Amino acid sequence: MAQVANPPFIVALNLTRRCNLACAHCYLDAGTRRSGACAELATAEVEEVLGEIASLGSETMIVLTGGEPLLRPDLEAIVRNAASLGLMVVVGTNGTVLDERRVAALVEAGVMGVGISLDSLDPIYHDSFRGVLGAWARTMASIDACREGGLAFQLHFSVTNRNAAELDAMIEFARSAGALVLNVFFLVCTGRGEQFTDISAATYDDVLRRVTCAAREETRLLVRAKCAPHFKRMAMELDPAWPITLAHGYEAGGCLAGTRYCRVTPEGNVTACPYIETPVGSIHTTSFAEIWRDAPMFRRLRAPQLEGRCGCCEFRKICGGCRARPLARDGALMGEDFLCGYQPRGGAVIEPLRAAGVGVVWSTEAEQRLARVPPFLRRMVKSRVEAEVRRRGRDAVTADDMRASTERRFAGAGVPSGVDRFPGRWGDNA
Repeated sequence: MAQVANPPFIVALNLTRRCNLACAHCYLDAGTRRSGACAELATAEVEEVLGEIASLGSETMIVLTGGEPLLRPDLEAIVRNAASLGLMVVVGTNGTVLDERRVAALVEAGVMGVGISLDSLDPIYHDSFRGVLGAWARTMASIDACREGGLAFQLHFSVTNRNAAELDAMIEFARSAGALVLNVFFLVCTGRGEQFTDISAATYDDVLRRVTCAAREETRLLVRAKCAPHFKRMAMELDPAWPITLAHGYEAGGCLAGTRYCRVTPEGNVTACPYIETPVGSIHTTSFAEIWRDAPMFRRLRAPQLEGRCGCCEFRKICGGCRARPLARDGALMGEDFLCGYQPRGGAVIEPLRAAGVGVVWSTEAEQRLARVPPFLRRMVKSRVEAEVRRRGRDAVTADDMRASTERRFAGAGVPSGVDRFPGRWGDNA
């Protein structure tokens, strides 16, 4: 049977290798950070790729990142083009050059949200990690600018042994700052990160369990693990009925590399993820759609033949481990994820739960309310509401279901900043 390639959930466009920071885990040399790389895609080339992505499906989210994407003078033009194609656009930034003026420009261009990297509440640690004195203060100012300018934002927290103890404080800060999401990233050992990624297996497991519990208990903030597929296993162990176990993709913590996600480098190469550096094709010679559909590595990732503990694990279909880690360390794309401490118990393979949306219809008003949810949260909210409706033995979602779900999720806390707060911005057509 021919393998079917579903449209991507997310495509990350690395627009430039230029950056005003010198992060400890970055693989770029100083010259490249200062001037960018040769042959970075021109505006017209980026727009051509965006058109090809849009041809595959209407719900793909585009993450414009770098380097530091705000250093590209054509960023707003690229955003306008992507938005005109019906694509959801977010920007990943270190925040150091994101001021009130730039926030307003991004909102006007059609950006739906930004992800801001914040690695510590301690300015000394953050500045050391990011390699520039004063970076922390400018990043904090960018958070204020987003909040005051009505631009939804997520915070990205990269965990190491040195800052793992800050997780609870970071959750509290993200909540109080008005972030919609706190994404907890677990670095993969590529580039200079190979020397810097000092998280131990024990710390990894402990932090990931704390993230899982916070994701379950937090009422005013979505907390998610990134580059840590074991999050899905821990979510299943904690609560099999938890709607996140139904969700797929970026919102649910699982790895999508080559299956529903890929990255385009500044020079036009396509890779499965930023941590898998081997190109599977170039948009200069092959269309994005053809690369997405036919790249041999992508085909392997869509029908994985896992090895080691991953290959005999009962959670292999809902987790599957990180493919970048064994590839970076051992050259084995299908090798076991050595940061996972779980020992398979020889039980039956756990099948993914019923996919969200199967047999469920939405009323027009319910769809309109869903459209007011920020795009990068929409699939998660949709999965949660549909799971709740199915548990009640029904197959239709109404506006009352949406209201009830919000009230249950945020009982006693009020609706979080950004959800139903700016209805026009999230594509409300009511």
